Amino acid sequence: MTMDILVERADGVLTIAFNRPERKNAITAAMYQTMADALVEAHGDTSIRAILIRGSAGIFSAGNDLEDFMKKPPGGEDAPVFQFLRALSSAEKPVVASVAGPAVGIGTTLLLHCDLVYAANTASFSLPFTQLGLCPEAASSLLLQRIAGYQAAAEKLLLGEAFDAAEAHRMGFVNRVLPAAEVDAFAAAQAAKLAALPASSLRVTKSLMKRASQHELQTQMSEEAVHFGKMLIAPEAREAFKAFFEKRKPDFRQFD
Repeated sequence: MTMDILVERADGVLTIAFNRPERKNAITAAMYQTMADALVEAHGDTSIRAILIRGSAGIFSAGNDLEDFMKKPPGGEDAPVFQFLRALSSAEKPVVASVAGPAVGIGTTLLLHCDLVYAANTASFSLPFTQLGLCPEAASSLLLQRIAGYQAAAEKLLLGEAFDAAEAHRMGFVNRVLPAAEVDAFAAAQAAKLAALPASSLRVTKSLMKRASQHELQTQMSEEAVHFGKMLIAPEAREAFKAFFEKRKPDFRQFD
């Protein structure tokens, strides 16, 4: 377990909070493992009836910690990031997210697996995979176009440019936009409402909504992971990461 992730249990709600503001809540392998373990434990804990994911200090997550990611690239299905994504995408209990400030890369794609997403008016979202010489992950190539439509998803996934909470709401993957000072409390209140409802009703309702697409989702996630792994060690990604650490724009013109 790492203190970069805070895990709390109270009144039927499991809260998972990013707690690494000095690094903009960039996610390491150890953080993924802590979140995966918490979600797996919550699955078998009948006292947990809802799950809340939130950031800290006005930041949701800057996505993968690139330095940690390059030192410990995900190697196979048992890598912590894939354990986390499987646990989140297959969670039987309702998952609520509270987003304030930047949500980058997997900071955005993990929201596609949440049931309710509330964003602060200060929130911003981006999916900069092509800018890093990579491809989508977390089944975002499937889920985003299903939620927002093909053209909207293509614009976000092909260009990788940031967009604000109002646009995320129009696209349909944010339920409501709130003032930054109110979003965490509102999301927590929604999670508390869910925790007070019959657990079996919530479980069956969520299962009925997701059952038809669950196999397709897991297949897409696995296929993305194969491509992502190959692209992670390709010259384009090496140039993108080198440019990132050197604080310059990458030059992709040398590649076909």
